[in-house]
Amino acid sequence: MRELEIDALVENLDNVNDFVHEELDDIDCSKKSLMQLGIVIEEIFVNIASYAYPEKVGKAIVRCEVTKNPPEIVLTFIDSGIKYNPLANEDPDLELELHERQIGGLGVFMVKKLTDEVTYEYTDGKNILKFRKVLS
Repeated sequence: MRELEIDALVENLDNVNDFVHEELDDIDCSKKSLMQLGIVIEEIFVNIASYAYPEKVGKAIVRCEVTKNPPEIVLTFIDSGIKYNPLANEDPDLELELHERQIGGLGVFMVKKLTDEVTYEYTDGKNILKFRKVLS
């Protein structure tokens, strides 16, 4: 398992993506899986950068663990920002018209649909959001 500690700034998103892609170099990962991971990484990292530290720049830690057999990735995002469990919110009702839906929640819903397992915990003043995805 490797770890990247980085300032939680939106402009660092490419660095996070590069870090994860380097970890996947030894795995034959489909373009579809890479695209889905890109959506997950962007959604979570940008949310941390935008909301976790409202009055200062904080740190984000990204842990990446890749296994070959079965081919899967476990990504863990850790921040010491405002306590927030994105999994506590109800999934948006996609049957409603756009103007009837509440704002927010669609990104986390997509993350849950694009990964195989998502967990959240708050420990020692840290938000810990972990994703597991089987790679194709």
